[in-house]
Amino acid sequence: MIPLSPAKPGATPSPAEPPSPLPEWLTSFTPHRWLRNGHLQTLVGNYLPRPRFLLESVAEPVLVDPSDGSRVLCHCNWQPEAVRAGRLTLVLVHGLEGSSDSRYIRAIAVRAWNAGCNVVRMNMRNCGNSDALSPTLYHSALSGDVGAVVMHFTARYGLTRVALAGYSMGGNLVLKLAGEWGARPPLAAVAAVCPAIDLAAGSDALHEPANRIYEWHFLRRLMQRFGRKTALFPDIYTRTIAGPIRSLRDFDDRIVAPYCGFRDADDYYYRASSARVIDRIAVPTLILRALDDPFIRLTPQTRSKVLANPHILYVETPHGGHCAYLCPQLGDDMHWAEAAVVRYVMEQGNKPHAG
Repeated sequence: MIPLSPAKPGATPSPAEPPSPLPEWLTSFTPHRWLRNGHLQTLVGNYLPRPRFLLESVAEPVLVDPSDGSRVLCHCNWQPEAVRAGRLTLVLVHGLEGSSDSRYIRAIAVRAWNAGCNVVRMNMRNCGNSDALSPTLYHSALSGDVGAVVMHFTARYGLTRVALAGYSMGGNLVLKLAGEWGARPPLAAVAAVCPAIDLAAGSDALHEPANRIYEWHFLRRLMQRFGRKTALFPDIYTRTIAGPIRSLRDFDDRIVAPYCGFRDADDYYYRASSARVIDRIAVPTLILRALDDPFIRLTPQTRSKVLANPHILYVETPHGGHCAYLCPQLGDDMHWAEAAVVRYVMEQGNKPHAG
């Protein structure tokens, strides 16, 4: 583990977790002086304007489940054909109710493209205005969709090295796939920013009074999406739900679980959490976590498993909020995590041992 925190006067390093020297690609994170609160980091990071996205992307639906015809919509930026197969391909996966057009996804896509990567911005099922492409709901257990996207483009273009980067819910998906795949080619590196590794703990944290604003935001959008699904697929979904949906756990228990093959919310959280397989990750993996993230929680048991895996570099910061990491630099350099992720996957994904 690399704890990126300022030293306290008179403090001595814990013998269990001695300080590690920073690798060349990683810089220390210092929050913007007006954004030392996790909620401020989260909210400002979500709404802060970004430069116009100028990359011309190719949109392609990718079949992820032949049994029901489910497809996900990907937006791709490919390097020239002559070098495409040999370049690192970065697959980006957004968070809950995000899309391939989320600000942070577009921003990291530009960074990776400029660094020489092929970039695939993947939408989870139904996201990015793609509700009609799949009769199913999307949820946190669908790591196989990420794998299907990787294998689709690997077969099409002969890709030799693929890296994954995910935010929040997307971070759980890429870590879950990495645990399921182990060292399977062409997977070369993984990065997760504020990943929802322990889903039950995170869901319950969203229901805490200080976090209700986030929970209501997610619930409103999830219920709107469910309404669109019932209109598109009335033979599958019904608008009649027993009792009010007042929390994310309610939504997962009464909608996700029955429609997606889980016994209840607890069964869903257990089977969908990357915590279950994180000890099986066998490729270079970066996990960034801010201790003041309002609603991402990591249980002591999961944290121990993360720290025990030699393939995982766990970077813990006292500040950063949820997927924000806004530092004092001006312009796009303000977004510390995005730069760190691209530098990491470029270093690890391009090593001879990868893939």
